[in-house]
Amino acid sequence: MGGEEVEGGALVPESVLKKQKRNEGWALADKQELEADKKKNVENQKLIFKKTMPYYEEYGEQVKELIQLKPEARLKGGFYVNPEAKLLFITRIRSMRAMHPKTRTILQLLRLRQIFNGVFLKVNKATMNMLHRVEPYVTYGYPNLKSVRELIYKWGYGKLNKQRIALTDNSIIEQVLGKFGIICIEDLVHEIMTVGPHFKEANNFLWPFKLKAPLGGLKKKRNHYVEGGYAGNREDYINELIRRMN
Repeated sequence: MGGEEVEGGALVPESVLKKQKRNEGWALADKQELEADKKKNVENQKLIFKKTMPYYEEYGEQVKELIQLKPEARLKGGFYVNPEAKLLFITRIRSMRAMHPKTRTILQLLRLRQIFNGVFLKVNKATMNMLHRVEPYVTYGYPNLKSVRELIYKWGYGKLNKQRIALTDNSIIEQVLGKFGIICIEDLVHEIMTVGPHFKEANNFLWPFKLKAPLGGLKKKRNHYVEGGYAGNREDYINELIRRMN
């Protein structure tokens, strides 16, 4: 029977020695993997910082342009018209009771299966046609940067292996969207806000937002927004509603 003599003349069984070596090998591999992960995280943080700085510069330039153009337009006797919106945020405000089957199907296609679910959508003809069909059950408008960031940071969950996963780690985003150059939460915010080339993939990755009932409640839910109700297009005033649902 094989073994190795240790202090005191006792023999350690060969099986024990093999187990010790195997454990030592695993410990070394774990240590190397941990060090590699730390190195990768440091490199990723540098990359993320480098990538996100231009976003803040871009957002800042847009604000400066708005501040500059509004007074210029007034001086010329006109008024500043915001660029045509590309992004919508939609939320369900009514339940599905006594609903037409086509309306129910559209709400399911929009991923608005429950009351106070919310999603982003790209503005196009097909989207607007669907929204007109379900207007009595939803309210929508044009979210600003603050709203997009708050929604994703506070209420954002991603879809990973068909599971709803909290966005607590950039690695979750990188795992699903890294092939599109989206590796962190600020990449995700930017892609949604600008309706970038991979908006569809980024938006599908985001699980529908599960918001709270608006502070102060909803009055006249069945009436259109222009009639003093809540349904339909509220344009920029969607941002005020998002604050109340946070």
